[in-house]
Amino acid sequence: MSGAERLYTPELLALTLRLAEYPWNEAFPLKGSARSKSCGSTLSIAAETDRTGAIAGLGMKIQACAVGQASAAIFANEAKGRDLAAIGRTLDQMTHWLAGEGPLPEWPGFSAIEPARAFPGRHGAMLLPWQAALAALSSTQPSD
Repeated sequence: MSGAERLYTPELLALTLRLAEYPWNEAFPLKGSARSKSCGSTLSIAAETDRTGAIAGLGMKIQACAVGQASAAIFANEAKGRDLAAIGRTLDQMTHWLAGEGPLPEWPGFSAIEPARAFPGRHGAMLLPWQAALAALSSTQPSD
């Protein structure tokens, strides 16, 4: 089995189709973007939060490889109800996991992109959704 076959599994490729469920929504007040230094992939997130600061709505624009797209779908599928602290913890877990210094992050669906850990050139794309979400949630919320 080639490296591409190990990386681009049917499960990973199926995740990329889920992104259609999270179209960009200009009306969402919080926006953030991230860019991978290793591959140039980009991801922008538009979000709205509930009164506790947890994500209540999410839209994305993404230009990334299938691994980055699958990572974005994994993020989006479980982002509702997560706040800045939870997303920051997961990003920290991901960073350690990708460096071989920790277990698989505690976020449902990560097993689909687990093979990408062996491809350092894809690590930046895998982190994009969490980085963009942190940027969005850290932006100034409009006052009511």
